[in-house]
Amino acid sequence: MALKVKICGLTTPESVDAAVDAGAAYLGFNFFPRSPRAVTLDRARELALAVPDGVAKVALVVDADDAMLDALTDAVPVDILQLHGHETPERVAEVRARYGLPVMKVVGVASADDLPLIDAHARVADQLLIDAKAPKGAVLPGGNGVPFDWRLIAGRRWPLPWMLAGGLTSANVAEAARRTGARQVDVSSGVESATGVKDPALIRAFIEAAAQDDVPALR
Repeated sequence: MALKVKICGLTTPESVDAAVDAGAAYLGFNFFPRSPRAVTLDRARELALAVPDGVAKVALVVDADDAMLDALTDAVPVDILQLHGHETPERVAEVRARYGLPVMKVVGVASADDLPLIDAHARVADQLLIDAKAPKGAVLPGGNGVPFDWRLIAGRRWPLPWMLAGGLTSANVAEAARRTGARQVDVSSGVESATGVKDPALIRAFIEAAAQDDVPALR
């Protein structure tokens, strides 16, 4: 069964069109200033307004305060807030209540010690994104092109939708889904020809790989 795909870190009309045309279910816009994929509010608004109905627009923020989220939600018509920093479950619940938007919480995984945090956020978020924990000294919390050991979450289920991220490419996305049971996947660097530059051909290849018939259905 085909996976739902989120293409994250979109910065141009061409990359948005490529993701939509290929069948992405979610489009991610990055508002972390230190990221090479960051977009301004004005650019994000322009891109978001061109997204057709039925494709979810996701705003990625890192430890954003209320002032930043106020400005973002006032300017950009987004459907989901993706919290990609050190937000606590209490902060996730606060953001969800304040803005009335679904919240996707990212949890980085490097070892079994990180798994309890997934369970804690599962009680308050609308979706989870399980990513590879950023390597020590990394500037970015995600988008580093590094996978984690998928065996850590194999067979685990949570009572809400979740996505798998971290080092996914067209070459490994189907295997990652089979090993973890993921029904949704997130990719950024895995569809780039250079850092921050989305490649339409790689986007198409990734979504085609995610649509393989041997990807398991949710049990």
